[in-house]
Amino acid sequence: MTDTSERPPSAGAASARPLVTMEHVDKHFGDLHVLQDINLTVNAGEVVVIIGPSGSGKSTLCRTINRLEPIDSGEIRLDGQHLPEEGKKLAQLRADVGMVFQSFNLFQHKTVLENVTLGPIRVRKVPKAEAETRARALLDRVGVGNQAEKYPAQLSGGQQQRVAIARALAMEPKVILFDEPTSALDPEMIKEVLDVMVDLARGGMTMVVVTHEMGFARSAADRVAFMADGRIVEERTPEEFFTNPQSARAKDFLSKILQH
Repeated sequence: MTDTSERPPSAGAASARPLVTMEHVDKHFGDLHVLQDINLTVNAGEVVVIIGPSGSGKSTLCRTINRLEPIDSGEIRLDGQHLPEEGKKLAQLRADVGMVFQSFNLFQHKTVLENVTLGPIRVRKVPKAEAETRARALLDRVGVGNQAEKYPAQLSGGQQQRVAIARALAMEPKVILFDEPTSALDPEMIKEVLDVMVDLARGGMTMVVVTHEMGFARSAADRVAFMADGRIVEERTPEEFFTNPQSARAKDFLSKILQH
Protein backbone atom coordinates (compact mmCIF):
# COMPACT_ATOMS: atom_id res chain seq x y z
CA MET A 1 0.00 0.00 0.00
CA THR A 2 1.35 3.39 -0.92
CA ASP A 3 1.70 6.20 1.57
CA THR A 4 -1.27 8.28 2.63
CA SER A 5 0.50 11.60 2.65
CA GLU A 6 -1.41 14.74 1.76
CA ARG A 7 -3.06 14.72 -1.62
CA PRO A 8 -1.77 17.14 -4.26
CA PRO A 9 -4.35 19.71 -5.37
CA SER A 10 -6.39 18.64 -8.37
CA ALA A 11 -5.64 20.19 -11.72
CA GLY A 12 -9.17 19.10 -12.65
CA ALA A 13 -10.72 21.15 -9.89
CA ALA A 14 -9.33 24.29 -11.47
CA SER A 15 -10.26 23.51 -15.09
CA ALA A 16 -13.60 21.71 -14.46
CA ARG A 17 -13.74 20.64 -18.13
CA PRO A 18 -15.67 17.37 -18.37
CA LEU A 19 -13.49 14.80 -20.12
CA VAL A 20 -15.47 11.62 -19.41
CA THR A 21 -19.23 11.83 -18.99
CA MET A 22 -21.46 8.83 -18.27
CA GLU A 23 -25.21 9.43 -18.12
CA HIS A 24 -27.79 6.80 -17.13
CA VAL A 25 -25.57 3.94 -18.31
CA ASP A 26 -26.99 0.43 -18.02
CA LYS A 27 -25.33 -2.86 -18.85
CA HIS A 28 -26.53 -6.47 -18.60
CA PHE A 29 -24.70 -9.77 -18.84
CA GLY A 30 -27.66 -12.01 -19.56
CA ASP A 31 -29.98 -11.70 -16.55
CA LEU A 32 -27.32 -9.95 -14.47
CA HIS A 33 -27.82 -6.17 -14.33
CA VAL A 34 -24.14 -5.34 -13.86
CA LEU A 35 -24.34 -1.53 -14.30
CA GLN A 36 -27.47 0.23 -13.08
CA ASP A 37 -28.12 3.87 -14.00
CA ILE A 38 -24.47 4.96 -13.77
CA ASN A 39 -23.86 8.72 -13.74
CA LEU A 40 -20.24 9.83 -13.50
CA THR A 41 -18.24 12.85 -14.67
CA VAL A 42 -14.45 12.99 -14.70
CA ASN A 43 -12.94 16.42 -15.30
CA ALA A 44 -9.65 17.09 -17.07
CA GLY A 45 -6.74 16.57 -14.69
CA GLU A 46 -8.85 14.70 -12.16
CA VAL A 47 -8.12 11.33 -10.57
CA VAL A 48 -11.26 9.35 -9.82
CA VAL A 49 -10.76 6.07 -7.97
CA ILE A 50 -13.50 3.44 -8.12
CA ILE A 51 -13.63 1.04 -5.20
CA GLY A 52 -16.07 -1.52 -3.89
CA PRO A 53 -16.54 -5.24 -3.26
CA SER A 54 -15.77 -7.85 -5.91
CA GLY A 55 -18.57 -8.24 -8.41
CA SER A 56 -19.89 -4.70 -7.91
CA GLY A 57 -19.33 -3.69 -11.56
CA LYS A 58 -16.13 -1.64 -11.18
CA SER A 59 -14.13 -3.22 -14.01
CA THR A 60 -17.15 -3.30 -16.31
CA LEU A 61 -17.68 0.42 -15.74
CA CYS A 62 -14.03 1.08 -16.58
CA ARG A 63 -14.22 -1.01 -19.76
CA THR A 64 -17.34 0.76 -21.04
CA ILE A 65 -15.52 4.11 -21.18
CA ASN A 66 -13.64 3.05 -24.32
CA ARG A 67 -16.35 0.56 -25.38
CA LEU A 68 -14.37 -2.57 -24.68
CA GLU A 69 -17.75 -3.43 -23.19
CA PRO A 70 -20.78 -2.12 -25.12
CA ILE A 71 -23.61 -0.61 -23.08
CA ASP A 72 -27.33 -1.40 -23.32
CA SER A 73 -28.59 2.13 -22.71
CA GLY A 74 -27.44 5.54 -21.63
CA GLU A 75 -24.72 7.76 -23.02
CA ILE A 76 -20.95 8.06 -22.74
CA ARG A 77 -19.03 11.09 -24.02
CA LEU A 78 -15.30 11.65 -24.25
CA ASP A 79 -14.27 15.30 -24.32
CA GLY A 80 -17.75 16.23 -25.51
CA GLN A 81 -17.93 13.62 -28.28
CA HIS A 82 -20.40 10.74 -28.20
CA LEU A 83 -18.61 7.40 -28.05
CA PRO A 84 -19.11 5.78 -31.47
CA GLU A 85 -20.30 2.17 -31.55
CA GLU A 86 -17.77 0.84 -34.05
CA GLY A 87 -15.52 1.59 -37.01
CA LYS A 88 -12.81 4.13 -37.68
CA LYS A 89 -14.30 6.84 -35.47
CA LEU A 90 -14.26 4.51 -32.48
CA ALA A 91 -10.62 3.59 -33.20
CA GLN A 92 -9.72 7.29 -33.35
CA LEU A 93 -11.47 8.00 -30.08
CA ARG A 94 -9.90 4.97 -28.40
CA ALA A 95 -6.48 6.38 -29.27
CA ASP A 96 -7.29 9.19 -26.81
CA VAL A 97 -8.11 6.72 -24.02
CA GLY A 98 -5.15 4.82 -22.58
CA MET A 99 -5.84 1.51 -20.86
CA VAL A 100 -3.74 -0.37 -18.34
CA PHE A 101 -5.02 -3.88 -17.62
CA GLN A 102 -4.39 -6.09 -14.62
CA SER A 103 -2.72 -8.71 -16.84
CA PHE A 104 -0.37 -6.25 -18.67
CA ASN A 105 -1.48 -7.35 -22.21
CA LEU A 106 1.96 -6.76 -23.71
CA PHE A 107 2.95 -8.37 -27.02
CA GLN A 108 5.23 -11.20 -25.92
CA HIS A 109 6.98 -11.50 -29.32
CA LYS A 110 8.00 -7.84 -29.36
CA THR A 111 10.64 -6.07 -27.29
CA VAL A 112 9.72 -3.56 -24.62
CA LEU A 113 10.68 -0.73 -26.98
CA GLU A 114 8.57 -2.20 -29.79
CA ASN A 115 5.59 -2.55 -27.47
CA VAL A 116 5.75 1.12 -26.57
CA THR A 117 6.33 2.43 -30.12
CA LEU A 118 3.78 0.27 -31.94
CA GLY A 119 0.75 2.47 -31.26
CA PRO A 120 2.33 5.85 -32.02
CA ILE A 121 3.82 4.52 -35.28
CA ARG A 122 0.72 2.70 -36.54
CA VAL A 123 -2.08 4.84 -35.16
CA ARG A 124 -0.58 8.29 -34.70
CA LYS A 125 1.75 7.92 -37.75
CA VAL A 126 4.72 9.14 -35.73
CA PRO A 127 8.08 8.57 -37.51
CA LYS A 128 9.90 5.56 -36.06
CA ALA A 129 12.95 7.48 -34.82
CA GLU A 130 10.77 10.06 -33.06
CA ALA A 131 8.58 7.34 -31.53
CA GLU A 132 11.66 5.50 -30.22
CA THR A 133 13.12 8.66 -28.69
CA ARG A 134 9.87 9.39 -26.88
CA ALA A 135 9.45 5.74 -25.85
CA ARG A 136 12.90 5.65 -24.26
CA ALA A 137 12.13 8.84 -22.35
CA LEU A 138 8.86 7.34 -21.08
CA LEU A 139 10.55 4.08 -20.09
CA ASP A 140 13.09 6.13 -18.15
CA ARG A 141 10.24 8.02 -16.50
CA VAL A 142 8.62 4.82 -15.22
CA GLY A 143 11.98 3.37 -14.14
CA VAL A 144 12.58 0.65 -16.75
CA GLY A 145 14.70 2.49 -19.30
CA ASN A 146 17.42 -0.16 -19.07
CA GLN A 147 14.94 -2.89 -20.12
CA ALA A 148 14.10 -1.47 -23.56
CA GLU A 149 15.67 -4.27 -25.61
CA LYS A 150 14.29 -7.13 -23.52
CA TYR A 151 11.13 -9.11 -24.10
CA PRO A 152 8.22 -8.99 -21.61
CA ALA A 153 8.87 -12.53 -20.36
CA GLN A 154 12.31 -11.42 -19.17
CA LEU A 155 10.78 -8.78 -16.85
CA SER A 156 9.14 -9.02 -13.45
CA GLY A 157 5.41 -8.36 -13.17
CA GLY A 158 6.03 -4.92 -11.73
CA GLN A 159 8.36 -4.04 -14.59
CA GLN A 160 5.86 -5.31 -17.17
CA GLN A 161 3.10 -3.18 -15.66
CA ARG A 162 5.33 -0.11 -15.76
CA VAL A 163 6.01 -0.85 -19.45
CA ALA A 164 2.24 -1.05 -19.95
CA ILE A 165 1.88 2.40 -18.37
CA ALA A 166 4.62 3.77 -20.66
CA ARG A 167 2.81 2.23 -23.63
CA ALA A 168 -0.40 4.01 -22.63
CA LEU A 169 1.43 7.31 -22.16
CA ALA A 170 3.13 7.00 -25.56
CA MET A 171 -0.22 7.62 -27.27
CA GLU A 172 -0.51 10.96 -25.45
CA PRO A 173 -4.02 10.09 -24.28
CA LYS A 174 -6.53 12.51 -22.79
CA VAL A 175 -7.35 10.00 -20.05
CA ILE A 176 -5.90 6.71 -18.81
CA LEU A 177 -8.06 3.93 -17.43
CA PHE A 178 -6.49 1.57 -14.89
CA ASP A 179 -8.36 -1.70 -14.33
CA GLU A 180 -6.98 -3.14 -11.07
CA PRO A 181 -3.39 -2.56 -12.24
CA THR A 182 -1.75 -4.11 -9.17
CA SER A 183 -4.02 -7.11 -8.53
CA ALA A 184 -1.82 -9.55 -10.48
CA LEU A 185 1.40 -8.41 -8.80
CA ASP A 186 3.36 -9.85 -5.92
CA PRO A 187 3.12 -7.60 -2.83
CA GLU A 188 6.69 -6.31 -3.13
CA MET A 189 6.01 -5.13 -6.70
CA ILE A 190 2.82 -3.22 -5.93
CA LYS A 191 4.52 -0.13 -4.51
CA GLU A 192 6.75 0.41 -7.57
CA VAL A 193 3.66 0.55 -9.81
CA LEU A 194 1.66 2.72 -7.41
CA ASP A 195 4.58 5.15 -7.16
CA VAL A 196 4.45 5.65 -10.94
CA MET A 197 0.69 6.20 -10.77
CA VAL A 198 1.03 8.74 -7.95
CA ASP A 199 3.62 10.58 -10.05
CA LEU A 200 1.19 10.68 -12.99
CA ALA A 201 -1.59 11.95 -10.74
CA ARG A 202 0.62 14.74 -9.42
CA GLY A 203 1.54 15.62 -12.99
CA GLY A 204 -2.09 16.30 -13.86
CA MET A 205 -2.93 13.17 -15.87
CA THR A 206 -6.66 12.46 -16.02
CA MET A 207 -7.13 8.99 -14.53
CA VAL A 208 -9.94 6.58 -13.76
CA VAL A 209 -8.57 3.89 -11.46
CA VAL A 210 -10.28 0.69 -10.34
CA THR A 211 -8.28 -0.60 -7.39
CA HIS A 212 -8.31 -2.35 -4.03
CA GLU A 213 -5.39 -0.20 -2.85
CA MET A 214 -6.99 2.04 -0.25
CA GLY A 215 -3.74 3.90 0.42
CA PHE A 216 -3.59 5.00 -3.20
CA ALA A 217 -7.25 6.01 -3.16
CA ARG A 218 -6.66 8.08 -0.05
CA SER A 219 -3.47 9.81 -1.18
CA ALA A 220 -3.88 10.28 -4.94
CA ALA A 221 -7.61 10.53 -5.67
CA ASP A 222 -9.58 13.73 -6.08
CA ARG A 223 -12.79 11.74 -5.70
CA VAL A 224 -13.70 8.22 -4.63
CA ALA A 225 -16.69 6.50 -6.24
CA PHE A 226 -17.90 3.57 -4.15
CA MET A 227 -19.78 0.88 -6.07
CA ALA A 228 -21.96 -1.96 -4.83
CA ASP A 229 -24.40 -4.20 -6.72
CA GLY A 230 -23.92 -2.37 -10.02
CA ARG A 231 -24.56 1.12 -8.65
CA ILE A 232 -22.47 4.08 -7.54
CA VAL A 233 -23.58 4.28 -3.92
CA GLU A 234 -21.37 7.18 -2.82
CA GLU A 235 -19.11 9.68 -4.57
CA ARG A 236 -17.07 11.90 -2.26
CA THR A 237 -13.58 13.23 -1.55
CA PRO A 238 -11.23 10.63 -0.05
CA GLU A 239 -11.21 12.45 3.28
CA GLU A 240 -15.01 12.51 3.45
CA PHE A 241 -15.40 8.92 2.31
CA PHE A 242 -12.81 7.31 4.54
CA THR A 243 -13.59 9.30 7.68
CA ASN A 244 -17.37 9.62 7.39
CA PRO A 245 -19.01 7.22 4.90
CA GLN A 246 -22.73 7.88 4.55
CA SER A 247 -24.20 4.58 3.39
CA ALA A 248 -24.48 1.37 5.41
CA ARG A 249 -22.96 -0.48 2.44
CA ALA A 250 -19.83 1.71 2.46
CA LYS A 251 -19.50 1.52 6.24
CA ASP A 252 -19.64 -2.29 6.08
CA PHE A 253 -17.08 -2.40 3.25
CA LEU A 254 -14.62 -0.10 5.03
CA SER A 255 -14.95 -1.94 8.32
CA LYS A 256 -13.80 -5.12 6.58
CA ILE A 257 -11.10 -3.50 4.43
CA LEU A 258 -9.57 -1.27 7.09
CA GLN A 259 -9.85 -3.53 10.12
CA HIS A 260 -6.14 -4.39 9.83
